[in-house]
Amino acid sequence: MSAKRDYYEVLGLGRDAELAEIKSQYRKLALKFHPDRNKSADAPEHFKEISEAYGVLSDPEKRGVYDQHGHGGVGERYSTEDIFRGSGGFEDAFGGGGFGSIFDTIFGGGGPGRRRGSDILYKTDVTLEEVLRGKKAVIDLDTNVACDVCRASGCQPGTSKASCKACGGHGQIKQVRQTGFGSFMTMSACHRCRGQGTVIEKPCSTCSGRGTRRGRKHLEFEIPPGIDNGDYTVRGEGELVPGGENGDLIVRITVRPHAIFKRDGRDIFYDEEVTMVDAALGKKVTVPTLDDTREIKIDPGTQPNTIIKLRGRGVPHQGSGRGDQYVRIVVTIPKKLTKDQKKILGEFYKP
Repeated sequence: MSAKRDYYEVLGLGRDAELAEIKSQYRKLALKFHPDRNKSADAPEHFKEISEAYGVLSDPEKRGVYDQHGHGGVGERYSTEDIFRGSGGFEDAFGGGGFGSIFDTIFGGGGPGRRRGSDILYKTDVTLEEVLRGKKAVIDLDTNVACDVCRASGCQPGTSKASCKACGGHGQIKQVRQTGFGSFMTMSACHRCRGQGTVIEKPCSTCSGRGTRRGRKHLEFEIPPGIDNGDYTVRGEGELVPGGENGDLIVRITVRPHAIFKRDGRDIFYDEEVTMVDAALGKKVTVPTLDDTREIKIDPGTQPNTIIKLRGRGVPHQGSGRGDQYVRIVVTIPKKLTKDQKKILGEFYKP
């Protein structure tokens, strides 16, 4: 499960970038990471990431939603197909005619008839202790599941799909128009098979040919240590689409406030209260950490708000160990003193 990066960061742009700058940067990155040109193992994922970022930032409406609400707002309002098909910006970025190949590259082919399931948003919260150790999430989702009668084929048991006669099984229909400037050929998804190339002649009576039914899906996945507030993606665990591509499960994580610790990135902050006498004379105290307890030394003459660092007692950070815990010394001043206490303090501070 990986966190989605900021779209502006993905394209290497500032948040005030103009559309022309966005297009130019996308063209450069798309050519660099296109799987046909770049054979590294992570090129397809990089290519999909920059194309998704461009699909949002090149469209004024989607960009406005993202700027205001982030990934969560975009995920709730638009499907992945909306992002990659909606703006028409891919053709503009490559001077026309480039969108089909872009979409096929991202989703592994399939042409205009290829379907993708909707993403599912799941919200959960974790404790700071779970941020330290990670957590195994076990959930049940109300979603589309494969029809157990037709085994997701959509066909009545004992039958199968047939090649579409309208498009000859191609999923597309070619149309040629004659104009005064010559003939123009266009390709469009077949209206009969909706671009699939096959049709169901005898639909399953249980799912009415959809191949899916509403049900509960049991899912287990790991929430990794060091996680922070944000949206994380579990690939392929969204809405099921037989013969297409499943959507993703978007897990929205909220880290609960802790009773005694405060978190800043991978560092932890804790306040330790000591009396003014202990601060003046010095003392050893035991403080809590996320793991256990640690003994620290209050040196004689310690001033209020002195910070003591406990190295490596923060939360994990991807690939670079753990952060630190910072203990702030809070010196408490008594609000009420007895006559004897006032006398002693007066004698102590007498010039």
